[in-house]
Amino acid sequence: MDVLKQFSRIQDIALSLESFDQIQTFPECGGTGIFVGTVRNHHEGKAVKALKYTAYAPVAEKMIRQIEQEIQAKYAVSYVRVIHRVGALDIGEKAIIAIAYAAHRREAFAACEEAVERVKHEVPVWKEEFYMDGSSQYVEGCCIRKDDLKEQHVHHHFVHRHPVKAEHDQHQHCHHSKENDPPIYQWPL
Repeated sequence: MDVLKQFSRIQDIALSLESFDQIQTFPECGGTGIFVGTVRNHHEGKAVKALKYTAYAPVAEKMIRQIEQEIQAKYAVSYVRVIHRVGALDIGEKAIIAIAYAAHRREAFAACEEAVERVKHEVPVWKEEFYMDGSSQYVEGCCIRKDDLKEQHVHHHFVHRHPVKAEHDQHQHCHHSKENDPPIYQWPL
């Protein structure tokens, strides 16, 4: 097997798919799952001008690598990697990229999705939004882990299903900052 690329999981430069190993390095794989998260121009009815991500990098690096290993074992996939951006980002810039290679698409998609969700909800990365009106705020995320479900205020209009494991077929929910706001999927404080 080829030597895999070594790179930081927390980066302060523009993110690129070029950071990752190519699927050709894994001839047993026929499926690729990729997620690229970018900065959008709105949140809770407010126009967003830019974002700033900060992280406790030594712990974030370690946690992302641990999440990758756990997901690789759980889904029996050959490759799972996630990189997250820190620093100031403008609208449209990449904030996170996750990639998974597996023998089949289902496992690749599931591994990629779980990697993104776990990084977003477990890793110490904080997001501050800057709005067009001159205000700013840190954005609180929502935890989707089942062990926290009892503590959450449940809303019945959001269902999150994972296609691979039957244990994931239960409803999963997200916090709202206000009763009628759409669900918020952001990095927790």
